[in-house]
Amino acid sequence: MLIIGHQTVAGLLQGREKEVIDLVADAYRRHDEGRTSLPHSVFLRFPDRPRDRIIGLPGYLGGSGAERGAGTGADAGDDGIAGMKWIASFPGNIADGVQRASAAILLNSLRNGQPEALIEGSLISAQRTAASAAVGARMLLGGRRPSGITLIGCGVINREVLRFLGVEHPGLDRLTVYDTDPERARRFTEDNARLLPSAAVRHCDSLDEALAAHDLVSIATTAATPHTGLDACPPGTVVLHVSLRDLTTSAVLEAHNVVDDPDHVCRENTSVHLAELATGGREFIDASIGALLRGTARLNPLPGRPLVYSPFGLGVLDLALARFVRDRARAGGLGTDVTDFLPAPAA
Repeated sequence: MLIIGHQTVAGLLQGREKEVIDLVADAYRRHDEGRTSLPHSVFLRFPDRPRDRIIGLPGYLGGSGAERGAGTGADAGDDGIAGMKWIASFPGNIADGVQRASAAILLNSLRNGQPEALIEGSLISAQRTAASAAVGARMLLGGRRPSGITLIGCGVINREVLRFLGVEHPGLDRLTVYDTDPERARRFTEDNARLLPSAAVRHCDSLDEALAAHDLVSIATTAATPHTGLDACPPGTVVLHVSLRDLTTSAVLEAHNVVDDPDHVCRENTSVHLAELATGGREFIDASIGALLRGTARLNPLPGRPLVYSPFGLGVLDLALARFVRDRARAGGLGTDVTDFLPAPAA
């Protein structure tokens, strides 16, 4: 069993944003092609602590062998992967100076099913989320250059979103931020100014003021229920609805909507799920991101209507990035190899 800690993961991912974006886009394509197995996420909740939760995301991401129609097991491709992410979200941690989310990712051998790597997963989870947002922005913007970027929520996820969007759009020169805690917003821009070094930074006193600032918005908050519409946004704004529960049902229904997987995102009282319950169907979902990437679906947005990307966060993205980290750690002799983790083979 190879165990890879946070600092090693951070070192292996440093400066690899373009590769991570490519890995995430490729995982979405494979999922849309049917080369994944992706059970619904399991939500562990606590009766007396409604804000806290731990989520299990199991999955299998098929490799190149599946594309060729090869067999199963060790012969099923040189880059297939199976495993699970176990991620906790405890929003109260923020007040104690501890990250809201913590995670571990377990990878299993496709040859014999045995666990073969345990990887600290908080940064992997944040970066695959941010890379997914960058892919969504690329597809929904349709080649146009955003006027700037607005970040709603000044935490770890939007820090990574800013990092990845800065790589995707190196000419971005305007950044607007809003957080319900103005001091957290101030610290955020001070700590992360290097991610968009040439940008003019603006702090907003209200959510509507922030939404009105630019035509590219990333929402990553800890909101559990819808609290905002999109009327303040400029026409044609692309909204990366990363935290999934911020937008009202009317805002969803009045927008063009792209998701990563309809069956996954229409659960757990997400804004998209509430829109489905209100309408009795999913006709308001225009396309999946995988279909857009593969060209099997196209967006034909009405002039002025917002475009909302709501990625539930598929476990195969974590697996693709965890495999990348595992392989680079093995190649560099990094991590801790625990040789007695599993029972000894039978004689």
